[in-house]
Amino acid sequence: MVNVLHRCQLEDELEQKTLAMFEILTDNREEVKLDFFICRYAYIKDLVSDLDGQLVYHLGDVYIKGCVSDLDGQFVYLCRANNQKNQEIFLLCKFSQATQEEFQLFMKELSSKIFLAAPSTQVFIFLPKATNKSLFQINQGNPDSSNYYLAMTDVKKKLSNLFTYDFLPVELLINYFIMARDQDFAQAIETGKYGNNYQLIRQNLNSILSDKEINLDKDISGITFKFKGDTNGEELYPEDLSHGELKRLSIYLWLKYRRIKDAIVLMDEIEIALHPDWQYRIIEDLQEWEPSNQYILATHSYELCQALTPAHVKEIEPKLLK
Repeated sequence: MVNVLHRCQLEDELEQKTLAMFEILTDNREEVKLDFFICRYAYIKDLVSDLDGQLVYHLGDVYIKGCVSDLDGQFVYLCRANNQKNQEIFLLCKFSQATQEEFQLFMKELSSKIFLAAPSTQVFIFLPKATNKSLFQINQGNPDSSNYYLAMTDVKKKLSNLFTYDFLPVELLINYFIMARDQDFAQAIETGKYGNNYQLIRQNLNSILSDKEINLDKDISGITFKFKGDTNGEELYPEDLSHGELKRLSIYLWLKYRRIKDAIVLMDEIEIALHPDWQYRIIEDLQEWEPSNQYILATHSYELCQALTPAHVKEIEPKLLK
């Protein structure tokens, strides 16, 4: 959040500015309104005061957080930072729930139901500016971009709902097979008959690969592929597949292994590396792979937009920097 605030600007004539507003309908059909806004200290000072009538800011974030929590349960302090102009700004959230306890429970549930998928080369604003710059720098033949990918690896450990779909995550695929095997074994213990989860997973994965079949090594250490109907047994490896095939497999695996259901799934530039026919088809794929999700896609693909009705497409006009 601090990295995001670093890029925010608060005009001199403003004391606060909304960054994002959301209206969310809960399972109980109740509407929850969230208003995330940045402000100056003077704005907070007008909202709350200590016993002497003034808010002593220099006591730190803990004190501010405590003061803001006294505002009838309608505001939550999130963090503060200095932006690029060295202006100190604060991030708060105004919510419609009756109490902060209700808000915290709602946000915990909501955060577990929002996922983001994007290319790993995307410039994420939640990364430090220096990290993003390293993606475009090379020093003495030693690419500083490695710093970027190391940072992304660390971020993905903290943001478990973030996924980058560039190459087939072989370890994830193996774990998916192991999970199915364990489910079949558990069913055998319980009922005396092995389940068919492993076979179903293999069938579903093969249906994604139109002309290939997937095989798991006997020692469960790796995976190979072969062309359907190939009697010579020639093995193919993940690196032999096209980038588009790897990407479709990766997205499917991510949804299934993470058991992403009844969720909001944000996907950026999903069309990259996909054949135009697959770009058109990916909408149907997502709905088939997990129909309970709400998918919000950011795309430059005309083929992808053609797969949707006009009511489901929001065209954003280009806003080029002058």
